[in-house]
Amino acid sequence: MAARRGVRAGQRQGQGTAVVERPVGLPAATHSYLGRSAESLSEAVGSTDVATRYACAHVAALRAAAALLAARARPEPARARRQKNAWVLLGEVAPELGEWATFFAAGAGKRAAAEAGSTRAVGEREADDLVRDADRFLAVVEEMLGLVPHAGVPSSWAACQPAPTRRAG
Repeated sequence: MAARRGVRAGQRQGQGTAVVERPVGLPAATHSYLGRSAESLSEAVGSTDVATRYACAHVAALRAAAALLAARARPEPARARRQKNAWVLLGEVAPELGEWATFFAAGAGKRAAAEAGSTRAVGEREADDLVRDADRFLAVVEEMLGLVPHAGVPSSWAACQPAPTRRAG
């Protein structure tokens, strides 16, 4: 018995577990990156540490970019291939996202400093802004891929964050 769309082979429609379908034509890697992006965003939202919040939000955006690249990018011949970072590739593959690519590329150094443990690399407001920007970027990528955007970070999210603690000195 041949498998019908949305029904596993050997399973009758209406019985058993639901089958979640991927939109036709999107590679599994795209869905994996989108899921990992949402996880990173969730980790950013849940973090009380400013550096972690910033780094996780930036990684969420990077994974969303990787999802789009997995769906749209086509490999170049080995001779013509130059190593490029994801933000450069994103600008080439999806020029309409060029401003996003430039924005997130500019934050890569701060993310590296935050991941290295620097407490002065990024402020609380900047981390919160990046969480919201990464959330918007993920939604834009999902829409470009023809997917229903994720629930997103509530607009009142920053107001729910604990009050910043003052550093001595």
